[in-house]
Amino acid sequence: MSDEFPSNPVELAADLTIAWLGNQNNRIDAREVPAFFRTMHETILELSADPPRAEPEDQPSTDEFIPAVSVRKSLASRDHIISMIDGKPYRTLRRHLSTHGLTPEEYRKRYNLRPDYPMVAESYSVQRREMAKKIGLGSKGQIGRKRQPKSS
Repeated sequence: MSDEFPSNPVELAADLTIAWLGNQNNRIDAREVPAFFRTMHETILELSADPPRAEPEDQPSTDEFIPAVSVRKSLASRDHIISMIDGKPYRTLRRHLSTHGLTPEEYRKRYNLRPDYPMVAESYSVQRREMAKKIGLGSKGQIGRKRQPKSS
């Protein structure tokens, strides 16, 4: 291929189609090639035409996020919290939020939630609390030691 790009949209579409078909990872039936070429040509014409038009006003802006479920439904079960992002149940939301690039505070702000909105399901929180007590977390070394009286 030469260093110059073809100025004719048909030539450019042909070159792109040939390059795409030359890739070993792309498998396409010979009957589908003309449709692919037409689609490529139409796309090139659209991109080379006028600058993109502004989006219609009736679409919500990117700052407004529509929750997948209501707050009441998200906290309806003791065993899980339903995410307002995708409507799926999670025992803890922290990792799920991080995959979407959010902190718990940003999540609460995005969906107008109270600051005390939980990030962990109630039953899972109880289970973790019991496990922590069982292994002695938070006891500050008092288990197994007798308290010595204060000397005055």
